Amino acid sequence: MGLPAIPGLIIREFFNSLTGKAQFGLIPLAWIALLLALNLGHIGTIFAGRLTKTQHRFIMSSLLRRNLLERLLNNPNAQPMIVNSEAEKTVSQGEVISYFREDAQQIEDNVAWVSELLGEGIFAVLCLAILLSVNVQMTLFVFLPLVGMIAIIQKAEIYIKRYRKASRQATEKVTGILGEIFSSVQAIKVAGAEQDVLNHFRILNEKRRQVMVRDSLLNAMLDSVFQNMVNLGTGLILLLASVLIQSQNSKLTIGDFALFIYNLSFVTGFFNSLGRFMALYKQTEVSFERMTALLSGVTADVLVANNSLYLNNLRDRLRRGPVHRKQSLPPLEQPQRQESDRLQLLTISNLTYHYPGTNQGITDISFQLHRGSLTVITGRIGSGKTTLLRVLLGLLPKQSGAVYWNGCLVEDPVNFFVPPRSAYTPQIPQLFSYTLRENILLGLDKDDAEIEKALKMSVFEQDLAAMNEKMETLVGAKGVRLSGGQLQRLAAARMFVRKPELLVFDDLSSALDVETELALWSRIFNNTSEEENWIPTCLVVSHRRSVLRRADQIILLKAGKIAAQGKLNEIISKGQELDF
Repeated sequence: MGLPAIPGLIIREFFNSLTGKAQFGLIPLAWIALLLALNLGHIGTIFAGRLTKTQHRFIMSSLLRRNLLERLLNNPNAQPMIVNSEAEKTVSQGEVISYFREDAQQIEDNVAWVSELLGEGIFAVLCLAILLSVNVQMTLFVFLPLVGMIAIIQKAEIYIKRYRKASRQATEKVTGILGEIFSSVQAIKVAGAEQDVLNHFRILNEKRRQVMVRDSLLNAMLDSVFQNMVNLGTGLILLLASVLIQSQNSKLTIGDFALFIYNLSFVTGFFNSLGRFMALYKQTEVSFERMTALLSGVTADVLVANNSLYLNNLRDRLRRGPVHRKQSLPPLEQPQRQESDRLQLLTISNLTYHYPGTNQGITDISFQLHRGSLTVITGRIGSGKTTLLRVLLGLLPKQSGAVYWNGCLVEDPVNFFVPPRSAYTPQIPQLFSYTLRENILLGLDKDDAEIEKALKMSVFEQDLAAMNEKMETLVGAKGVRLSGGQLQRLAAARMFVRKPELLVFDDLSSALDVETELALWSRIFNNTSEEENWIPTCLVVSHRRSVLRRADQIILLKAGKIAAQGKLNEIISKGQELDF
């Protein structure tokens, strides 16, 4: 790449032609025209490079965020995310945003700078060779700023990382409180705590402002020092050049001096960029340390592992321009049901899990579920009902015990208990700010008839008839436009459309009236799909007498252990209290 050298040579010949020492016979206007043509080509090269760089940066940040998200999703999502095991510091969903935004952007900038620095370095080496050919003595002065930059970075390393870590933590707290505020609007209004929450938010913002100013000030000071050191070195070189030009023994011409100054800017610019990159590298170490801590101390290799990004032919879209429409992703296909997926018997053996640092949880839980049965888990608040479901499904890591599906050991519950084997609805179902159809399908390819059948099974058909947009009705953020009962029944329809073998409900009937609940259970067990031999098995957390009477098996939990097991009349005959 001799591109930076060519304009310098043209400039030298231009000045030499003015003084009558040119090696070529071109007039000055010809050299000017040649320089303009070269610069136009340079502009085109920069434009093409900008498109490539934009694509490169986008792919880098997408890969980083994709791997970070995948790793977080593979963690047991019923456990809090801990970033400091010694202090047991956890992060909320809002705080995690800063990892995906600021830290990912920091790493993207660092990697992008590597390619830029490499290009500047190649230019600088070529220019340095030209400088040496012009005058060795002046060239040696070029390296003085580099020595000073390295020394400054070594001394300032502690402060660079300390200030960057403080700014990231302050941003994390701000995004965390924003997430908490938006998810707790009703609780804040009921408590009349709007002003207190806003005051706390202002305090966090002020702390963030202070640490961000400190971090930005340090960056500005380093940039200023590096730039001034480069300028000082350039000034010394100019002074030396003026002495050499005036010397009668020197062969340095005006053209050589112009060539030297032109190429000097590339070398000194590279040194300035190198100094800034060294500071950026120290800041990027903080981002990698934060991300690996969030992922329970995994190595950085996991974050940069090669994976598919599904960017829908990004290169073709860039080549064809913004008019080209984005291709839609193929529909999500549910895995085909295998004969081994048909649930005949589910055996839970001695499941045990205690929350870290406590005795709370479940201990030695054992029972069986037969095909087509309804099993109800009941007990007082805090007895371990939800914990049992989460441990069974792999959302919490069991500490001992085993789960068997048709006699086969389930080694990876979190990836095993998915459709078409199992589907789960928690106490508070998660909906998205999209339409009813999209919340039911979540990318699954099903026709309207199957969706309507699932809605009817969840006793939602009358609610649907009252909606003007029918299945295109927007539910709002977290389903805010739906009532509690509608929210739970829509989540149930999401399960039914997938026809899983095992249906797991965590207190589905908490927001349903008795009649609606009875209709729902009746439709589950009486409207099975004979053509597909779909006979669902249900595992339910409930306190409702109507559900307990229908249950084939009741499991009564007390303090994380099974206190009684059997049908309703059997448990009552043993003197167990079921009034909650």
